[in-house]
Amino acid sequence: MALLFGVLWPLERLNTVILAVGRILAVIALSVMVCLILGQVFFRYVLNDAPAWTEEGARFGMLWMTGLMAPLAYRQGGFVSIDMLGRALPRTISAILSLILLAISLGVLVIMFQKGVWSHVFSLTGRGTSPSLRLPFDLFGGQQIRFRNSWAYASLALGMGMLILINVELILRQVITLFGAGDRLTQLADPDVARAD
Repeated sequence: MALLFGVLWPLERLNTVILAVGRILAVIALSVMVCLILGQVFFRYVLNDAPAWTEEGARFGMLWMTGLMAPLAYRQGGFVSIDMLGRALPRTISAILSLILLAISLGVLVIMFQKGVWSHVFSLTGRGTSPSLRLPFDLFGGQQIRFRNSWAYASLALGMGMLILINVELILRQVITLFGAGDRLTQLADPDVARAD
Protein backbone atom coordinates (compact mmCIF):
# COMPACT_ATOMS: atom_id res chain seq x y z
CA MET A 1 0.00 0.00 0.00
CA ALA A 2 2.87 2.36 0.80
CA LEU A 3 4.24 1.78 -2.71
CA LEU A 4 0.89 2.71 -4.29
CA PHE A 5 0.69 5.91 -2.24
CA GLY A 6 4.36 6.61 -3.02
CA VAL A 7 3.54 6.58 -6.74
CA LEU A 8 0.15 8.27 -6.42
CA TRP A 9 1.09 11.35 -4.39
CA PRO A 10 3.78 12.74 -6.76
CA LEU A 11 1.56 11.96 -9.76
CA GLU A 12 -1.39 13.63 -8.04
CA ARG A 13 0.68 16.77 -7.35
CA LEU A 14 2.04 16.82 -10.92
CA ASN A 15 -1.47 16.50 -12.36
CA THR A 16 -2.76 19.24 -10.06
CA VAL A 17 -0.06 21.67 -11.26
CA ILE A 18 -0.46 20.74 -14.92
CA LEU A 19 -4.25 21.09 -14.73
CA ALA A 20 -4.00 24.46 -12.96
CA VAL A 21 -1.78 25.82 -15.73
CA GLY A 22 -3.98 24.17 -18.36
CA ARG A 23 -7.06 25.77 -16.86
CA ILE A 24 -5.52 29.26 -17.08
CA LEU A 25 -4.43 28.67 -20.69
CA ALA A 26 -7.85 27.25 -21.57
CA VAL A 27 -9.58 30.34 -20.17
CA ILE A 28 -7.26 32.51 -22.28
CA ALA A 29 -8.02 30.37 -25.36
CA LEU A 30 -11.75 30.65 -24.65
CA SER A 31 -11.50 34.42 -24.26
CA VAL A 32 -9.60 34.78 -27.53
CA MET A 33 -12.11 32.52 -29.26
CA VAL A 34 -15.10 34.53 -28.02
CA CYS A 35 -13.47 37.85 -28.98
CA LEU A 36 -12.68 36.56 -32.47
CA ILE A 37 -16.21 35.26 -32.99
CA LEU A 38 -17.75 38.52 -31.76
CA GLY A 39 -15.37 40.45 -34.02
CA GLN A 40 -16.34 38.27 -36.96
CA VAL A 41 -20.04 38.84 -36.31
CA PHE A 42 -19.48 42.59 -36.00
CA PHE A 43 -17.45 42.82 -39.19
CA ARG A 44 -19.82 40.57 -41.13
CA TYR A 45 -23.11 42.22 -40.19
CA VAL A 46 -22.10 45.82 -39.50
CA LEU A 47 -19.34 46.35 -42.04
CA ASN A 48 -20.43 43.51 -44.38
CA ASP A 49 -16.84 42.26 -44.68
CA ALA A 50 -15.38 39.83 -42.12
CA PRO A 51 -11.67 38.99 -42.18
CA ALA A 52 -11.06 35.35 -43.08
CA TRP A 53 -8.55 34.77 -40.28
CA THR A 54 -11.08 35.28 -37.44
CA GLU A 55 -12.85 31.98 -38.11
CA GLU A 56 -9.59 30.04 -38.22
CA GLY A 57 -8.32 31.79 -35.09
CA ALA A 58 -11.53 30.90 -33.24
CA ARG A 59 -11.17 27.26 -34.31
CA PHE A 60 -7.57 27.27 -33.09
CA GLY A 61 -8.71 28.62 -29.70
CA MET A 62 -11.50 26.03 -29.48
CA LEU A 63 -9.11 23.14 -30.17
CA TRP A 64 -6.70 24.28 -27.48
CA MET A 65 -9.47 25.00 -24.98
CA THR A 66 -10.83 21.48 -25.48
CA GLY A 67 -7.40 19.83 -25.28
CA LEU A 68 -6.59 21.65 -22.05
CA MET A 69 -9.96 21.32 -20.27
CA ALA A 70 -10.88 17.71 -21.12
CA PRO A 71 -8.31 16.26 -18.65
CA LEU A 72 -9.66 18.47 -15.85
CA ALA A 73 -13.23 17.38 -16.57
CA TYR A 74 -12.12 13.73 -16.69
CA ARG A 75 -10.34 13.97 -13.35
CA GLN A 76 -13.30 15.59 -11.60
CA GLY A 77 -15.93 13.25 -13.06
CA GLY A 78 -17.28 15.81 -15.51
CA PHE A 79 -17.69 13.42 -18.44
CA VAL A 80 -21.09 11.91 -19.02
CA SER A 81 -21.18 8.29 -17.94
CA ILE A 82 -23.77 5.56 -17.62
CA ASP A 83 -23.18 4.12 -14.18
CA MET A 84 -26.43 2.29 -13.44
CA LEU A 85 -24.69 -1.09 -13.54
CA GLY A 86 -21.87 0.05 -11.25
CA ARG A 87 -24.35 1.42 -8.72
CA ALA A 88 -26.43 -1.78 -8.81
CA LEU A 89 -23.47 -4.10 -8.21
CA PRO A 90 -21.86 -4.79 -4.83
CA ARG A 91 -19.09 -2.35 -3.94
CA THR A 92 -16.15 -4.70 -4.64
CA ILE A 93 -17.48 -5.87 -8.00
CA SER A 94 -18.29 -2.28 -8.94
CA ALA A 95 -14.70 -1.24 -8.08
CA ILE A 96 -13.32 -4.09 -10.21
CA LEU A 97 -15.60 -3.07 -13.09
CA SER A 98 -14.39 0.55 -12.77
CA LEU A 99 -10.79 -0.65 -12.81
CA ILE A 100 -11.40 -2.69 -15.96
CA LEU A 101 -13.07 0.30 -17.67
CA LEU A 102 -10.18 2.58 -16.67
CA ALA A 103 -7.70 0.05 -18.11
CA ILE A 104 -9.65 -0.08 -21.40
CA SER A 105 -9.74 3.73 -21.42
CA LEU A 106 -5.98 3.84 -20.91
CA GLY A 107 -5.48 1.60 -23.95
CA VAL A 108 -7.70 3.84 -26.08
CA LEU A 109 -5.94 6.98 -24.85
CA VAL A 110 -2.50 5.57 -25.68
CA ILE A 111 -3.67 4.75 -29.22
CA MET A 112 -5.19 8.23 -29.58
CA PHE A 113 -1.97 9.84 -28.32
CA GLN A 114 0.03 7.93 -30.94
CA LYS A 115 -2.47 8.91 -33.64
CA GLY A 116 -2.40 12.52 -32.48
CA VAL A 117 1.38 12.70 -32.66
CA TRP A 118 2.20 10.62 -35.73
CA SER A 119 -0.95 10.98 -37.84
CA HIS A 120 -1.50 14.69 -37.22
CA VAL A 121 1.36 16.67 -35.69
CA PHE A 122 4.20 15.07 -37.67
CA SER A 123 2.19 14.13 -40.75
CA LEU A 124 2.05 15.79 -44.15
CA THR A 125 -1.12 17.57 -43.05
CA GLY A 126 0.61 18.82 -39.90
CA ARG A 127 3.43 20.28 -41.96
CA GLY A 128 0.92 22.37 -43.91
CA THR A 129 0.10 25.94 -43.07
CA SER A 130 -3.06 27.90 -42.47
CA PRO A 131 -4.38 29.74 -45.53
CA SER A 132 -5.24 32.91 -43.63
CA LEU A 133 -3.89 32.83 -40.06
CA ARG A 134 -0.50 34.51 -39.61
CA LEU A 135 1.68 35.87 -36.83
CA PRO A 136 2.07 39.59 -37.66
CA PHE A 137 5.80 39.98 -37.02
CA ASP A 138 5.84 42.44 -39.93
CA LEU A 139 4.50 45.03 -37.46
CA PHE A 140 7.85 44.81 -35.67
CA GLY A 141 10.10 44.83 -38.72
CA GLY A 142 10.05 41.05 -39.33
CA GLN A 143 8.03 38.86 -41.66
CA GLN A 144 4.59 37.38 -41.27
CA ILE A 145 4.72 33.73 -40.21
CA ARG A 146 1.89 31.47 -41.30
CA PHE A 147 0.36 29.30 -38.59
CA ARG A 148 1.33 25.68 -39.00
CA ASN A 149 -1.42 23.07 -38.87
CA SER A 150 0.71 21.11 -36.42
CA TRP A 151 0.26 23.93 -33.87
CA ALA A 152 -3.47 23.22 -33.81
CA TYR A 153 -3.06 19.43 -33.98
CA ALA A 154 -0.67 19.53 -31.02
CA SER A 155 -3.71 20.24 -28.84
CA LEU A 156 -4.92 16.68 -29.53
CA ALA A 157 -1.57 15.13 -28.64
CA LEU A 158 -1.14 17.27 -25.51
CA GLY A 159 -4.73 16.64 -24.40
CA MET A 160 -4.32 12.88 -24.85
CA GLY A 161 -1.01 12.94 -22.97
CA MET A 162 -2.65 14.76 -20.07
CA LEU A 163 -5.61 12.36 -20.15
CA ILE A 164 -3.16 9.43 -19.91
CA LEU A 165 -1.59 10.93 -16.78
CA ILE A 166 -5.05 11.48 -15.26
CA ASN A 167 -6.11 7.95 -16.20
CA VAL A 168 -3.05 6.43 -14.52
CA GLU A 169 -3.84 8.48 -11.40
CA LEU A 170 -7.46 7.28 -11.45
CA ILE A 171 -6.31 3.66 -11.84
CA LEU A 172 -4.01 4.00 -8.82
CA ARG A 173 -6.82 5.60 -6.83
CA GLN A 174 -9.18 2.77 -7.80
CA VAL A 175 -6.66 0.08 -6.78
CA ILE A 176 -6.12 1.83 -3.43
CA THR A 177 -9.89 2.01 -2.95
CA LEU A 178 -10.20 -1.66 -3.84
CA PHE A 179 -7.68 -2.52 -1.11
CA GLY A 180 -9.75 -0.58 1.42
CA ALA A 181 -7.68 2.58 1.84
CA GLY A 182 -9.93 4.88 -0.15
CA ASP A 183 -10.64 7.00 2.93
CA ARG A 184 -6.99 8.18 2.88
CA LEU A 185 -7.38 9.64 -0.63
CA THR A 186 -7.95 13.34 -1.21
CA GLN A 187 -11.22 14.45 -2.78
CA LEU A 188 -10.82 15.25 -6.49
CA ALA A 189 -14.19 16.75 -7.33
CA ASP A 190 -14.69 20.43 -6.60
CA PRO A 191 -18.06 20.84 -4.83
CA ASP A 192 -18.61 24.19 -6.59
CA VAL A 193 -18.32 22.66 -10.09
CA ALA A 194 -21.31 21.05 -11.78
CA ARG A 195 -20.80 17.35 -12.41
CA ALA A 196 -22.32 14.84 -14.79
CA ASP A 197 -23.99 12.83 -11.98
